[in-house]
Amino acid sequence: MRCPICHFAETDVIDTRKLYDGDVIRRRRRCRACGRRFTTYERIESVSLMVVKKDGTREPYDREKIARGVRTACYRRPVSAAAIEQLVNDVETMIMSTEEQEISSQVIGDAVMQHLRNLDEVAYIRFASVYRAFSDLGKLREAVDELLERDGDRNAHPSPESTEDSVV
Repeated sequence: MRCPICHFAETDVIDTRKLYDGDVIRRRRRCRACGRRFTTYERIESVSLMVVKKDGTREPYDREKIARGVRTACYRRPVSAAAIEQLVNDVETMIMSTEEQEISSQVIGDAVMQHLRNLDEVAYIRFASVYRAFSDLGKLREAVDELLERDGDRNAHPSPESTEDSVV
């Protein structure tokens, strides 16, 4: 591994840790020339996976494109960087488990929306507004109403732990 500071070709690995259930390996390294420390991450790269866009064009799968969209949707929301990374890992694991050479951008977008919905509802609406390209306020309202209905169903049937006993 080449040092990012002085570009010397030899480094020592100081520490190795598995992250996200072993999906990612984090290594702390030290340059043998300048002594500076830096971190590298290893993950399996899927070279042959192609994403089929809505217009029929194809482009190579890009994990960073998903991460960028999720980070944008979560901007100024109480969502940690670790939660975003886990969401991207979960979506990527789902994509890779299909064993297909091509995957529809719609499948990827739907998976991201499903995970965002459980993570942060405002981020979900933000992502959906771009992904679904709401043409008018009515479509946006439908998405919000859908979320409110889901919350209403959850509150209509509270779990036994959430009910409080009144003592008289």
